[in-house]
Amino acid sequence: MFIKNLFPYQRRRTREVFIGNLPLGAAHPIRVQSMTTTDTMDTLGTVQQTIRMVEAGCEYVRITAPTIQDAENLKNIRSELELRKIFVPLIADIHFSPQAAMVAADFVHKVRVNPGNYADRKQFKILEYTDTEYNAELERVREKFVPLIRKMKKNGVALRIGTNHGSLSDRIMNRFGDTPKGMMMSALEFVEIAESEGFKDIVISMKSSIPAVMIEAYRELVFEMNKRGMDYPLHLGVTEAGEGVDGRIKSAIGIGTLLQEGLGDTIRVSLTEPPEREVPVAFDLLKKLDFLNVESTFSDSNVFIEPSVFIEQPLDRIELQTTDHHAPAVFGNLKSPALGVLLSDEKYLSELEFQFTDHNKAAGAQWIKTKNSPDFLIFLDWNQIPKLSQDLIAWGLRNTPENQHLPSIKLVDLDALSDFEWLDAIPSQTILLLKGKTSSYSQRVKTLSAEMKRHSKNNPVIFFYQSEFDENLTTLFASMDLGSLLNDGIGNGIVLDAAALKPQEQYALCLNILQATRLRITKPDYISCPSCGRTLFDLETTSKKIREATKHLIGLKIGIMGCIVNGPGEMADADFGYVGAGPGKITLYKGKEVVSRNIPTEQAVDKLLDLIKQNGAWVEP
Repeated sequence: MFIKNLFPYQRRRTREVFIGNLPLGAAHPIRVQSMTTTDTMDTLGTVQQTIRMVEAGCEYVRITAPTIQDAENLKNIRSELELRKIFVPLIADIHFSPQAAMVAADFVHKVRVNPGNYADRKQFKILEYTDTEYNAELERVREKFVPLIRKMKKNGVALRIGTNHGSLSDRIMNRFGDTPKGMMMSALEFVEIAESEGFKDIVISMKSSIPAVMIEAYRELVFEMNKRGMDYPLHLGVTEAGEGVDGRIKSAIGIGTLLQEGLGDTIRVSLTEPPEREVPVAFDLLKKLDFLNVESTFSDSNVFIEPSVFIEQPLDRIELQTTDHHAPAVFGNLKSPALGVLLSDEKYLSELEFQFTDHNKAAGAQWIKTKNSPDFLIFLDWNQIPKLSQDLIAWGLRNTPENQHLPSIKLVDLDALSDFEWLDAIPSQTILLLKGKTSSYSQRVKTLSAEMKRHSKNNPVIFFYQSEFDENLTTLFASMDLGSLLNDGIGNGIVLDAAALKPQEQYALCLNILQATRLRITKPDYISCPSCGRTLFDLETTSKKIREATKHLIGLKIGIMGCIVNGPGEMADADFGYVGAGPGKITLYKGKEVVSRNIPTEQAVDKLLDLIKQNGAWVEP
């Protein structure tokens, strides 16, 4: 039997919070929610979209209420839904307007407020706050927030305190910076105000468009709540994740890492796609929990990972020379009967875009690497390997006269590992090839990594990740496991063995996971919001148009945001930004600086491309 995990799946025990008649937290299932993208004043359109979301399995529906008029129309939306026998709990999404929140609290089951902009607007006029000034600002926030708390308490309405990395207040930014700690402190300031009124029907979220920041913020929050004796449920999500496979991978890394650590009571996958398509992805992420080794259902103790616990482990433990910074490598897998599969033939090399050529007269015809091939090949049987060029390094499990120049590799079967005594005999330069399936791969690797540290071992590790699931679940589960490990500073390379994916698709998935962790950039990075009722242009179509025009600009970061609520903040590290400014109007950014305002949408994409070219960031496809 596999040795006891140091990081077993133990779900964090929280208090119970009722959202309408559907509670979350405590021993209840992890709930799935999403958000409408219709104009809130379009009652019929919002109702119809809500019904599609419910039919997809959505358990809570969030609707934006940017104005008092929008908040008042929530009454009509709820009435129309109930006439159709749809009683899904409704959540009002509030930014900037305490007055809208007060109105919404009469018609919905939960109100979400953003502590970064509920009572504040970004001005950056004050560079430092004295303690007296800081406390005066908190008192001003309290005066605006307490009336809402009292009304929600009277009406039996729950509260989500939803911190966003991109919309922290000046007060928080100037004292704590744009950091996970700042996100945590922003939320807890509002929690303390609510608690002072005896209100505890609270759910908390810590969202960012960068999975690593999001993960760290939740860990910071839970660690601090444990110290303070707080037990509030968590809403998990990676905001502005984008569309397609990239959005799914980012969401899987952020949400999946925390789910496997026992955190999270409700989740939302934010995709630049119709909300009913977000819901199945969320349920697929939850399927991963069914495959974990559950040693206890809930935990009341502080067993959860302290922030940054793994970050001490360096990423350059082996010089794979994939980039100037020794980023994790991606390996092509020349399969062997030793792994229970048939040895691949030359067709496999062709599919991975290696070329068979007579480029070296002395060596004769041999397989060589191209720019679209994996970094290296790995194999388990030297005697059956095709002839490879010397610049195409291939690693085997044992030394032979032909491969004395290669490091030795020890295959570690995580699914059968029963002790760690063998670690003491492992030479420091031996590479550990960690073979395992998707049951509890990341927990087992983290357990082994902790034992390596205890044994003073710093051997390079390569993930040999095996999946027997379909293409969709393989993408999500591999992202959850490998992304979790890579974000924590574990891992020097990836070998993927997925039955549902072609060799080139396996290679692409590995690169996409590395891209989402920002450890290795091989294409542009798009920070794209999921749209909502505040968005006044066709975000999905526009996003696809921008992606198609810029997909060759490797390393460029482009923010595509529906409105200014989180736009300028969430895309703060983007090179260029495209942000909705009003009906049919777009504002363009270079970094944090506004370049052009109120550009008609029909001209805005071309203007964005012109801006990229003017700043020397364009290359021809």
